Amino acid sequence: SCFGYPVSIFFIIVNEFCERFSYYGMRAVLVLYFKYFLQWDDNLSTAIYHTFVALCYLTPILGALIADSWLGKFLTIVSLSVVYAIGQGVMAISSINDLTDANHDGSPDNIHLHIGLSMVGLILIALGTGGIKPCVSAFGGDQFDDDQENQRSKFFSIFYLAINAGSLISTIITPIFRAQECGIHSKQQCYPLAFGVPAALMVVSLIVFLAGSRMYKKTKPQGNIMIQVSKCVAFAIKNRFRHRSKEFPKREHWLDWASEKYNKRLIVQIKMVMKVLFLFIPLPMFWALFDQQGSRWTLQATTMDGNFGAVQIQPDQMQTVNAILIVIMVPIFDTVIYPLIKKCKINFTPLRKITVGMFLASMAFVAAALVQVQIDKTIPVFPTAEQSQIKIINLGTDNATIRLEPQLHSVNLASMEWTDYVTFEASKLQSLNITFGNEVISRPITSPGGERHTLGIKNSLNDSGIMWLFDNVTSKPEEGKNLIRFINNSPDTLNITLGDTSFGTLVPFSASNYSLFSGGRRDTITAMKDEDLCSVLSQSFGFGSAYTVIINECSGTNLNVKYSEDIPPNSVHMALQIPQYFIITCAEIVFSITGLEFSYSQAPSNMKSVLQAGWLLTVAVGNIIVLIVAGASKLSEQWAEYVLFAALLLAVCIIFATMAYFYVYVDPNEVEAQLNEEEKKAKKAQEIYENEADVVSRM
Repeated sequence: SCFGYPVSIFFIIVNEFCERFSYYGMRAVLVLYFKYFLQWDDNLSTAIYHTFVALCYLTPILGALIADSWLGKFLTIVSLSVVYAIGQGVMAISSINDLTDANHDGSPDNIHLHIGLSMVGLILIALGTGGIKPCVSAFGGDQFDDDQENQRSKFFSIFYLAINAGSLISTIITPIFRAQECGIHSKQQCYPLAFGVPAALMVVSLIVFLAGSRMYKKTKPQGNIMIQVSKCVAFAIKNRFRHRSKEFPKREHWLDWASEKYNKRLIVQIKMVMKVLFLFIPLPMFWALFDQQGSRWTLQATTMDGNFGAVQIQPDQMQTVNAILIVIMVPIFDTVIYPLIKKCKINFTPLRKITVGMFLASMAFVAAALVQVQIDKTIPVFPTAEQSQIKIINLGTDNATIRLEPQLHSVNLASMEWTDYVTFEASKLQSLNITFGNEVISRPITSPGGERHTLGIKNSLNDSGIMWLFDNVTSKPEEGKNLIRFINNSPDTLNITLGDTSFGTLVPFSASNYSLFSGGRRDTITAMKDEDLCSVLSQSFGFGSAYTVIINECSGTNLNVKYSEDIPPNSVHMALQIPQYFIITCAEIVFSITGLEFSYSQAPSNMKSVLQAGWLLTVAVGNIIVLIVAGASKLSEQWAEYVLFAALLLAVCIIFATMAYFYVYVDPNEVEAQLNEEEKKAKKAQEIYENEADVVSRM
């Protein structure tokens, strides 16, 4: 022992820290991996994410069954940790872009192979993390003797701290790894590193756990109480069905139909469990909202500005706000808020706390909807299939008048001025008239629907003075990246570079294609003219923007440039997500922690694992609800979907409050003490009967 604690528990705590780092680190970047590497849309990415989370909370039942019935906790943890580590390794391999990029163009040639490997990896991870979830904490508790109750209680506190520490640190670090660029033939976001580090931590977790093998107390499988409960319930239902005619008298409770085969103690205990499980029915709706922090809320953050001064926050790092607030708010609730409520003589029962938690989660999604409305206001309008959008830039030195007919749209532009994109009905756009002073030129034009174009004009009123560019951009750049292109408006041929990216050689009055850059950066623009090199530090392009950089002159070492904004950068700051994270964290504290405490307090001593499995099952069902609601709603606006989830949870909250009002709290210890007393009386009566029978037989 060490300071009165078994040395073996330190191996278990380190093991749990590494495992939680592995799981939450991988999960933090998962939805972005689906969207930007596998090229799935928001809805499919969200659906697969929640399917995976649901599976992670369904498999604990399997893990408990294997541990209690066959292998025992130790061998279950070891065997499923191997499966877990293999799954993490497969995920890391699946994200290697160069694995199938034979033509070195930066895109996988066989995306189906990457998808297949990803699905195999996620299934193995779900089996591993879910399977060991009910075993590790219980295995740690097994290491203590009966007289070490105080140490065991402190162990669970340290164990919970290890879970939160692993979650918090990994959620900060793995998005940083993802944001790096790596690759053999082309530089891509480094998902192999973001998945590889959690895979390595899972291997470390397994090694640390095995290192303490000789020190562990390893109990043999005792049989799974969940199997006994399932058999008893199944027999009661079947027996009731067999005796459904009116000639058989009704029994007080439907579980009493199991009395022919099972003893009264087991039936009474199952009744207590069933009362709590009935209350669990509305709870999955809470998890349907709560777990969207890792999907919809993360995707929402990709459309926001993550610039916090000296620090650039990645969209998937915003999930750390929840973990940080948990560490801060739990002590505040325990030492300030709950005592204050008690001082106000308000009976804040566990079921009332759970009800408040559901209400707060609903309000968190109202806050998310309000943020989404602000984001939607900043998103530019792109052309429909019947529309065309045109932006006009006057690259000349004189004022110009441009007229688009027959819709008679006319605009006057001074030198180096430009319009925003103007929307036209594509079928009605026929001709272009340009006027410089007294000179006029007319040209027929056609613009297919669903496209954006930029029209550049110079003083020379002939074909060499008109530049018609196809923009090929009909959405904001994803992940807060920037699209940059150049127009050479100088009289010289220039070789242009932005940072490390070359745009090639541009002759006078010509343009490059757009190139994609990571957001929030400033780079040096260089232009090579013969032997001369001109340069200038670019402006900040923000996040999620598109710019046309116009080079007017390369003189000496100075570069004269203008910036034309094609798509505005994200202007809604990620800090606006903090209120919704704060509200849902408060909801989690009064809902999740209280729910675990309530289910533990209302369960018989030998059936606490049954209610734990039921609690985890509500998380799984909640993630399935996300799939159903998001798939069935068909709402085109994201803010409307947030409001829908908020309304559904509010309705469920009212239903739960009604159910909770009629719930009668029980003390399992008193019930079991009463059962013990009845069993003693029954045993004593049996002994008296046997003694009397023995006396009679002797006579």
